[in-house]
Amino acid sequence: QVQLVESGGDSVQPGGSLRLSCAASGATDTTYIMAWFRQAPGQHREGVAAICSDGSMTYEDSVEGRFTISIDKAKNTMYLEMSSLAPEDTAMYYCAADEGTRLITLPTYWSKWRFPYWGQGTQVTVSS
Repeated sequence: QVQLVESGGDSVQPGGSLRLSCAASGATDTTYIMAWFRQAPGQHREGVAAICSDGSMTYEDSVEGRFTISIDKAKNTMYLEMSSLAPEDTAMYYCAADEGTRLITLPTYWSKWRFPYWGQGTQVTVSS
């Protein structure tokens, strides 16, 4: 059973930066897909970024160039480096994971992937 714990959410001013962390425990397979999602009040959950065990990664259009997803395998931790934050980035951010996927690379439909493991979320608020 994989457990995910997010941290790093905070309140920042527009233009600020944050780094979110997602610590994973209980993972046993070397093939995996992990992703960050976010949900603002009254909005549907949306995929923000994803990374696969082959190293491929992708971003939602509105965060491309501002957010960076990465994994530290030694620490079993996924990160989301966020810069140039804007009020529209305000949301609860969740990490999600699946393992044993047999994926060769990140699928284009990653945001629709049925991730079995989710963290509890960490709040990011961007306001002046």
